Amino acid sequence: MTQHFSRGPAASRAPVFLSVTDRIAAQLARIMHSDAAGGVVLLVAAAAALLWANSPTQDSYHALWHADFGIALGSLQFSQSLHFWVNDVLMTVFFLIVGMEIRRELHNGALADPRQALLPMLAALGGVAVPALLYLALVPAGSFSNGWAIPTATDIAFAVGVLALLGHGLPPALRVFLLTLAIIDDLVAVLIIALFYSGGLQWSMLLFAAVGLLGVYGLQALGIRRAWSYVLPGALLWWGIWQTGAHPTLAGVLLGLITPVHMLAGRESAAPVERVAASLHPWVTFGIMPLFALANAGVTLQGGAVDAASSASQPLMLAVALALLLGKPIGVLLVSWLAVRLRLCALPAGMGWAHLLLAGLLAGIGFTMSIFIGTLAFSDAALLNKAKLGVLLGSAGAAIAGLLWGFHLKRKAPISEPHSDNASQELRKDPVTP
Repeated sequence: MTQHFSRGPAASRAPVFLSVTDRIAAQLARIMHSDAAGGVVLLVAAAAALLWANSPTQDSYHALWHADFGIALGSLQFSQSLHFWVNDVLMTVFFLIVGMEIRRELHNGALADPRQALLPMLAALGGVAVPALLYLALVPAGSFSNGWAIPTATDIAFAVGVLALLGHGLPPALRVFLLTLAIIDDLVAVLIIALFYSGGLQWSMLLFAAVGLLGVYGLQALGIRRAWSYVLPGALLWWGIWQTGAHPTLAGVLLGLITPVHMLAGRESAAPVERVAASLHPWVTFGIMPLFALANAGVTLQGGAVDAASSASQPLMLAVALALLLGKPIGVLLVSWLAVRLRLCALPAGMGWAHLLLAGLLAGIGFTMSIFIGTLAFSDAALLNKAKLGVLLGSAGAAIAGLLWGFHLKRKAPISEPHSDNASQELRKDPVTP
């Protein structure tokens, strides 16, 4: 009898304990793949950088990111600033995710059907062209002109995160439209970096990049699917592109675009493009991107050449901010209206022009990619800080405007979320990109 009663409580508590831990694990998994959570962490990191760069310890902020950090293997040494390791090395993983997202969408997602993809593709092009033209119209010709591409980018994590904060009540097609627009936007940004911010290329060094690329194809031909097996040829590809003078993060895009989209029968439960992206997503969303924000969003607002109130580079800050806040939605709406007017395509099911305006406003959140392009466009610290401040102001304004307009749309005409038979949901699964 004693044994019976002593074991009973333990036995009855075990399933309860396991169910609690399972629920906690499931909740953590949802958080780690949540767009809203990723956007919040990114925002906190940016705010921390701003506070640090304007605190009494601001010198330590700049000293940290300019400190040398290196690795050594025998007589071989590689040493660069911590800022380089974040922007040029770690961000390669971010661009790898971008490349895999584009690859997946081209295979069986929103970009696989040209009819479905045409409107967001054209809208994305309008969202690139109009901000660039508005920026050039607002800044004096000269040294500022090189920043024309800064307001052309959309931050997927922030844009989709803000949309997630709006919750239910908006057309499901809106999320697909915004994702497709942001993906095309990222693709255009990658092309802009390759074509306009990679001057003085050393073409002979492409041989090393080609060897790395051939190594990746060779491993794929052998049926090797373990991600770690591709680190060495991927690193060679990265080094070769870096030595040419192009930005080395382009290696991540190339690797993502050639990631296999098919499973090996009997050996895999998911294709590498799905599996690798899903495994890297938490590291990128909650590690690399916040670290990038911490390293790049620290703009000193007072004193010296970067004084926000009285600086010759004031038009640069205003141009970036206004191009993101106004140029993006104008470009998205204008080109979409022309495309529909000319009967090239139609609005997605359940969406009206008010919803398209919301997509345009959210597309004006250009935080990560815009700051990244800014670091390529300006080597002068004062100009770069003005550009960053313009990105922060424009992105914050676009996020606030998007939230206010989104809540207005929900109050005006709430739309129930369908549970099935939704063509837009069939276009793609939940995103794994940041």
